[in-house]
Amino acid sequence: MAPMLIPTIAFGQQVCGDLAAGSTREWLVADGTGGFAMGTVSGLRTRRYHGLLVVATQSPGGRHLGLASLDAVIVLASGGRVSLATHEWASGQISPAGHRFLESFSLVDGLPRWRWRVGDVVLERSLAMQHGSSSLAVAHTLVAGGPVRLELEALTTWRDAHGERRAAGPLLSQEVAGGVVIENTYRLKGPGWQPGGEWYVGVHARAEAERGLAADEDLWFAGRFVAELQPGESAEVSAWAGDLSDEPPRALQVIDSAKRRARQTRALGSARDAVDASLVLAADSFVVESPDGPDIVAGYPWFGAWGRDTMTSYEGLLLETGRSEVGRQLLKRYAGTVSEGMLANTADTGATEYNTADGTLWFLHAVGRHVEVTGDLDLAASLARTLTDVIEAHVRGTRYGIRIDPDDGLLEQGADGFALTWMDARVDGVGITPRIGKPVELNALWLRGLAVARNLGLVLDPAVGDLDRLESAARGSFVARFPSGFGWLHDVVDGPHGDDASLRPNQLLAYSLPGSPFSLGDGGCTWASELVTPLGLRSLAPGSPEYRGLHRGDSRARDGAYHQGTVWPWLVGPYVEALVRGGIDATGSFGGLEQHLGEWGLGSISETADGDAPHDATGCPFQAWSVAEVLRSRRLMLDHDPGDATRRRAVRISTTT
Repeated sequence: MAPMLIPTIAFGQQVCGDLAAGSTREWLVADGTGGFAMGTVSGLRTRRYHGLLVVATQSPGGRHLGLASLDAVIVLASGGRVSLATHEWASGQISPAGHRFLESFSLVDGLPRWRWRVGDVVLERSLAMQHGSSSLAVAHTLVAGGPVRLELEALTTWRDAHGERRAAGPLLSQEVAGGVVIENTYRLKGPGWQPGGEWYVGVHARAEAERGLAADEDLWFAGRFVAELQPGESAEVSAWAGDLSDEPPRALQVIDSAKRRARQTRALGSARDAVDASLVLAADSFVVESPDGPDIVAGYPWFGAWGRDTMTSYEGLLLETGRSEVGRQLLKRYAGTVSEGMLANTADTGATEYNTADGTLWFLHAVGRHVEVTGDLDLAASLARTLTDVIEAHVRGTRYGIRIDPDDGLLEQGADGFALTWMDARVDGVGITPRIGKPVELNALWLRGLAVARNLGLVLDPAVGDLDRLESAARGSFVARFPSGFGWLHDVVDGPHGDDASLRPNQLLAYSLPGSPFSLGDGGCTWASELVTPLGLRSLAPGSPEYRGLHRGDSRARDGAYHQGTVWPWLVGPYVEALVRGGIDATGSFGGLEQHLGEWGLGSISETADGDAPHDATGCPFQAWSVAEVLRSRRLMLDHDPGDATRRRAVRISTTT
């Protein structure tokens, strides 16, 4: 019987008791609907998004924060009171400072566990969410010492996860059996409920201040749960939204169920080692069930569903984790969003937007990979009309100047005020990297899409042309036009100012996609050394005048640097695949990313990192396409390096049998 791979990330008192170290490492437990619980190792709420019950009110992107924290207070036999919570206030004061008593933190099977020590008293907290519902389970167990009186103070709110709420009259609270209902939206239940009723004013979130956003809010002390604990006994608290009369199982049952589900998820995803198992569990957090069917959360804590991110992540999140049937449903649902030959990109802004030139092409690739991996020709047949419409619309021309140039067969795009590729940042409505013209990765994806259509036997309207002719024209022009003469490919050709030879990673798709026209083996990849970092690839080479080495500051500064040198971990996917296709050793590509699993978004991969060393993580701590592409390409590397398959680099990741 194969050993059970249990990914474990653990920290001792030197990290837990250091507020700077403990508050920059974040944990996430997702509920499978788009909601989550999230916080830091130290217990300090550093983001407006941190809380124990964040509810998906419009799954998967619209969310509200309910239960912000459950502050533990130990009352010793002597009568002394010790608060184990940690809060920062607008004044700068840290009070209480319970992190000083935090002996250890561990993340086992994706579930967080804290252990505090006060003299001979040891208290442990564990939590989980009931998968498929907005339901939190928290258990506090007295491990040693005591007996003690345990008080759990509920700090609550009900507000949009992107905002803040200030004191303005009491929150609507209704006492019910075993607890309270807040704002008629969520319920708390546990032992010995005692109602409260006051505002905690000026709670500060330092990470929001660093991002140039409003950082202070007020929280409502709704009351406390009280339990007398002997060693080995637990105080269990549940919090849930939805049907408030439908009580969830006891907290310890939910936690045990979450552990079993983690084992099943690892088995379904055929986890190969502890790092792989950690990535498989991380992938699970992004796959959600919305009222409309399966979907993908692009990143926690602030993104919802994005078509481009979903399709870029598709193979890693769904095919590599054994979820092909979920993927099948997702592809059919997204196919229903196609309009004028374009896939819907996002509804995060409140209305469905089609502001992407590449999301639809990634959709073609995802369908192709699904059929290639599963042999599901029935899916191909059901999507044939949609796929044909996509190809024909691109040839004829669609929104935002997206069309096939009839003179050379290459795909061009661009419209004033928009940035339509994945490099889509804008400041004051102006695209930082609009890349108007014929971007290299769009044309690599276009070639791939034509090959997928041909392989599936699609037939175009004769007035549009035939696939063989379109593919031949595009391939010939691609090979002729994109080499820059500097040893790498142009990033964009036929732009407003001519051809752009900026050294960017977008060209990797011309080397990595199935049937790509170029191979790194043809001339090596010395140019990549300027882009490669331990956490992924820079979006622009440091020698470029526009290079920005830090992704910091307010929204203008961050968006200005977003694609001007900032590191993107997801790019390791096409990079490693290009190396493998070119017969180049890729075994050194993941050391930094494996260590990163214990550095920021625990057990997961961040959205971005600074371009300059030491490449501090930035953006979303938990990002779907980062996890997907690291998982996919790491497996690809292992499959092509059997002699190295038993060597596992796993800093802070241990394997338990």
